[in-house]
Amino acid sequence: MPDHFHGLLRLNLNCSTLPNIIKGLKGSSSFIINKERNEQKQFWQASFYDRALRVDEDRKKIARYIVANPLRKGLVNNIADYSFWNSVYL
Repeated sequence: MPDHFHGLLRLNLNCSTLPNIIKGLKGSSSFIINKERNEQKQFWQASFYDRALRVDEDRKKIARYIVANPLRKGLVNNIADYSFWNSVYL
């Protein structure tokens, strides 16, 4: 999406917290984007929105929503044509 991103994460209780993961993601991506643009600007807003999934069945529904977002927004006619999506399932 041009102005935001969606992610579906499964947190390991022994790993970092969600705020720390988001902080790292925003920090590293801002660094790369600013380097590419030869700028030093704030790229992301300070806050983020999260939603905890309580039931396993919700996961597939949310994943499909995320994948179909560029289609709904009219950015592409086929999700395979959207160059900014990727999926890793472990």
